[in-house]
Amino acid sequence: MKIRPLHDRILVKRQEEKETKKGGIIIPDSAKEKPQDGKVFVVVYVKVTYEGKKVTLDVKASNKIFFVKYSGSEVTLDDEEYLILREEDVLCILE
Repeated sequence: MKIRPLHDRILVKRQEEKETKKGGIIIPDSAKEKPQDGKVFVVVYVKVTYEGKKVTLDVKASNKIFFVKYSGSEVTLDDEEYLILREEDVLCILE
């Protein structure tokens, strides 16, 4: 299935959380927080402002990013979980 986010939205797949815990403490899945980092899969490279100007986005496909904790909408495509975010919810790009 093909997907194309609209306006300044991007499609992100969260990074898998590492199972290694310090001190040997095992946290159940229900108590784990979802990671705030991920990899960008799909992005629209140009957005249009209210004044009609075209602005290019800083985020590109395949960038690794950190994003705001409770942002975006979770979607499931082909049994994979993704997150649709606005570019303004991206905190930084990892290089």
